[in-house]
Amino acid sequence: MAWYAHSGRDEAKGDWQALSDHLVSVATLAGEMGKPLGIEKAAFFAGLLHDLGKYNPDFQKRLEGRDIRVDHSTAGAQILLELAQGQDRMMAEIMAYAILGHHAGLPDRMNGTDASYDRRMEQRIRLDPGWKGEISQAVAGLTPVFLKDFPRASEELGFSLAFLGRMIFSCLVDADFKDTEQFYVALGDVEADRSWPTLEDLLDGFVDRFNTHMAGFTERSGELNALRRDILAHVRAKATEKPGLFTLTVPTGGGKTLASLGFALDHAKMHGHSRIIYAIPFTSIIDQTASIFRQILGDAYVLEHHSAIIEDKFDPKEQREQKNKLKLAMEDWAAPVVVTTNVQLFESLYSARTSRARKVHNIANSVIILDEAQTLPRGLLRPAMRVLEELAAHYGCTIVLCTATQPALGKRDDFPKGLPLAGRELAPDPEQLAARLARTRIRHAGEVNNAALLAALGDEHQALVIVNSRRHALDLYKEAVAEGLDGVIHLTTRQYAAHRRRILEDVRARLKEGRPCRLIATSLIEAGVDVDFPVAWRAEAGLDQIIQAAGRVNREGKRARGESLVTVFVAPDYPPPAEIKGLIGDMKRMIDKHDDLTSLAAIEDYFREVYWRLGEGLDAKKILPRFQVSRHGTDFAYRSVSEDFRMIESGLTPVIIPVDDEAKKVVDQLSIESIPSGKLARELQSFTVQVPPKARDILIRNGHVAFKAPHLRGDQFAVLETPSLYRPEVGLLWEDAEYLGAENSVI
Repeated sequence: MAWYAHSGRDEAKGDWQALSDHLVSVATLAGEMGKPLGIEKAAFFAGLLHDLGKYNPDFQKRLEGRDIRVDHSTAGAQILLELAQGQDRMMAEIMAYAILGHHAGLPDRMNGTDASYDRRMEQRIRLDPGWKGEISQAVAGLTPVFLKDFPRASEELGFSLAFLGRMIFSCLVDADFKDTEQFYVALGDVEADRSWPTLEDLLDGFVDRFNTHMAGFTERSGELNALRRDILAHVRAKATEKPGLFTLTVPTGGGKTLASLGFALDHAKMHGHSRIIYAIPFTSIIDQTASIFRQILGDAYVLEHHSAIIEDKFDPKEQREQKNKLKLAMEDWAAPVVVTTNVQLFESLYSARTSRARKVHNIANSVIILDEAQTLPRGLLRPAMRVLEELAAHYGCTIVLCTATQPALGKRDDFPKGLPLAGRELAPDPEQLAARLARTRIRHAGEVNNAALLAALGDEHQALVIVNSRRHALDLYKEAVAEGLDGVIHLTTRQYAAHRRRILEDVRARLKEGRPCRLIATSLIEAGVDVDFPVAWRAEAGLDQIIQAAGRVNREGKRARGESLVTVFVAPDYPPPAEIKGLIGDMKRMIDKHDDLTSLAAIEDYFREVYWRLGEGLDAKKILPRFQVSRHGTDFAYRSVSEDFRMIESGLTPVIIPVDDEAKKVVDQLSIESIPSGKLARELQSFTVQVPPKARDILIRNGHVAFKAPHLRGDQFAVLETPSLYRPEVGLLWEDAEYLGAENSVI
């Protein structure tokens, strides 16, 4: 009997893909992906056995069009455990998670459902013995050599082994996606997504282009520009140091972005890194940073990836087959330079889902710059730190914690689980830099309601106001407009990214030209957005956020420090979010202890206070204890951890706003089956607004939002159908969706 992996167009099966060809191709490709990581054999055999369950007459009937449910993932995991011997048994168990999860996502070992590892491994799976004549059974050499360097402590060993399993899983699903895509591209059913050149081939040119770009700054006069040049030279000189974890502590305006890029290029050239990944806390500065990198390195070499439009769901029934899985094939991060968000980076590193996990093996051997590292969520700080340490220790990564307000993440007596950061600072004398680059004064004004705030705002020609919620920002903006204030601008995550980019361009032009500019924004403006206001007001928050807000004031140092005020205030009608309340208390204790809140001493003292107060709350979801290993084997809770590791707790969902012609064009292309969903999602990510899931459901129920081309894309692309709900000044308004739905039906 002939066995097939994927069906073609020919009823006589002349163009169908032979199952053995698919298994060998995936194995070979997965092995190539795993070789730089030292897991070539494990990745190879995971690929060779992953679809073994297709040696089942029922699955072949399914390919012929019969509506038969067939579990084709379990058989390979069961056979692997039968074939593995001796020390390879433990690795086979880890690989089994990957094989079981290559369609439905990595499972938990035990969770009381039929989707768990244990339940599935107990199933009796129908498998034709014909596979033995087509596939090698000589399974050996699975255990990577570097395993001997893994930690011995139970919790740390469990995490390291579980992360090794993630790397194998990533190689497997990426290879499976790529081989399947290649088959359907050859048939003419889908278009190939883009391929990327390697960083190694581009590095000499990148360094030359960077040097040319920076040479344009050498003639700029002034103390600040001279200081920036000194910082850059010092940081680049450190590129020869051994790969691993670093800090880069440079206050706002000191040129962190360009200094970190220069270090990354030199360091990658010195040590052979495969790519540069620049992770940013907020989408508000993705465009800004990606634009800088494209200007320096070239448009064709920078991947901008931030919006998770496509999110595959855990599917224990495994109904996705053939071309359907290509619709979930999101970015693989094979680009030489990736600009992304912390959410994309860290949630991918902890994800059990195939679409997110496929990029993980490409994170290995990268230079990772974590911009504004102090914004990492406190409740996930220990898991975030642990995975960074794992990448540096075992997967060839260099990681730079880059910030103006360096959190106290280093290992100390009072913080034994900290990172090994001693002697790894890239900046020259951070304390002196903080003093030389101090350009603002912070004062606390107590309670200030909207009326008082608007009165103060009216006295300033140009000013910035930052508040803690979208509701407060919207209310304040509406009241400012009603008051007749000139040059009032609203910036919020209710606006899609491409629109926010245009708003910020207008803000910068107004500031430069001296026109009225009163910007009301949420915290998205704080982390690295390049604006320079004379004064600002900031609703109470943690000290790190206040200092970031101060970084938007007197950024170029052209005004006297004493006149560049950042006024912190209590908003009596808008209580701060729960996660900020405790940080406000920590901040107020710093007021009593430090005269200058912008000093490094105040910042370090603040972070120590925060971490001491939170204690076990730095792993609030108990992520790390859920990866255990004992003499009885592994107990990895991949799936439940994936569901719990959320850097944005509300789990916001995307709505595509087709206002711009570019967005309309791409939305129209959703109905063209041959265009990969990943390509379309990449082009649409700048035109999305993230909304609460319940709000999106109401918008859909009332006809304001609809999934486009659901017969091809499922429920992946939710598109706004009622343009009037998006208003340029305030963004997407969803609060009255039910009323507007009823009103429209009456009309």
